[in-house]
Formats: sequence, structure tokens, C-alpha cells
Amino acid sequence: MLIPSIDLRGGKIVQLVQGERLALESADIDGWIDRFRSFEKVQLIDLDAALGSGDNLDLVRHICTELPCRVGGGIRTTERARLLLDAGATRIIVGSAFFTGEGPDLEAASRFTTALGVERVIAAVDSRGGEVVVRGWTSRVPLATVDAVRALEPWCAEFLYTHVETEGLMGGIDMAAVRAIRLVTDRRIAAAGGVTTRTEIATLEAMRVDAVVGMAVYTGRLPLDEASGSG
Repeated sequence: MLIPSIDLRGGKIVQLVQGERLALESADIDGWIDRFRSFEKVQLIDLDAALGSGDNLDLVRHICTELPCRVGGGIRTTERARLLLDAGATRIIVGSAFFTGEGPDLEAASRFTTALGVERVIAAVDSRGGEVVVRGWTSRVPLATVDAVRALEPWCAEFLYTHVETEGLMGGIDMAAVRAIRLVTDRRIAAAGGVTTRTEIATLEAMRVDAVVGMAVYTGRLPLDEASGSG
């Protein structure tokens, strides 16, 4: 399944290269909503909230009323998670809150699943050099991504795995890295980080992994008429 990604910063849709360099931005929020209406799932990330530099809550509310969005970015408390669910999010993506500087924070994970129900929680495991990175990919946790997935599996219904080294480059995702994650969990997985072609999406589908795609869709490298909202 292809899941289109909407990243918000400063009230606009943006695409960044490896979370740093701005590659494109669009203020045409409703136009992109219309383009994504046929998709079964949409990933919506508030980058300002993730970096602690404000938020785009009004826009998140608006988009969630129009599209079936799993929402992430700066969700560090169960109160914030409930606010986003009340705003219309179908599931909540939690990343930094599930880790300390040393490893997985299972007490925090337990709080989220107790408050929200495990079926509404997606654990984000972002990888740089095979280790977890958090807080908008600015801080490294000395923990292998596969070990993070093993530890967090009881506390989520799904994983979002982002391969940071290839994010935004449209050069393909590291299939071996995704396969390593697939081998250690039975949970559903969505993978992000450079996915560009229908062939890659089909390869991920064969592994029972959904493909989160941003840059390739916004630049037209992957035309939406080639993309499928089901699978």
C-alpha cells in the first residue's frame, strides 16, 4: 500500500532532504487534499511540533476532517495524543517520547497504550547508521533499530520505520534495512526514506510493508495515477 505523506512547517506543506534542506513547499493545502482523497491512509507530520518550534494544529484539524490521517510530530504526552485523536486522527505516531537518551522508555510506551489503546498507537523508529535518532533526527540514541522494534512491539499496533540516510533523495530505500525490521516483528510496518518507484512499492508489499512516499509524489516522479490507495 502506498501512503502519501504530508509534512507541515510554517503553515505550508514542505518536503525536506534528510530533514534539513528545504526542497519544496506549497501553500495549496486544499489542492493536495483533493489529490489524496482516493487514498486509504495518509501520513500527516507536524514538523514544527516535532522540533518544538510551534505547531500547525489548526491545519492538522482541517486536514483530518478531509482525509484519513495518521498523525505525528511532537506527541510527547498522552494529553497531546488525545487532542489529535479528538481532532480526527485515526492513529497517533509516537517517536521521541518512546526513548530516553539511553534506550527505549517502556514506562512511557505503557502510558500511551493504557491511555489510548494499543490499536491506536504507531511507534516511529527512525534510523541513521543503524541506530535510533529522535527529536527531528537531531539526537542519537545508542540503540540498534532492530532492538528498538523488539522492545516496543508489545506497545504498538504498527511501526513507522524511516531510513534517514535516503530520506528525500529519491534514490530508493535500503531494502535490506527494511527486511531486517520485518524479520523481528509481526506488527504492521510502514517504511519511509527515498521510496520513488512502483517497483519499490511492489517489493515492499511483497514483504508486507507499506510505502510512505513524499518527495516522489510532490515532484511528479511518481504520478498519482500510477499510485494506488489500496493494497
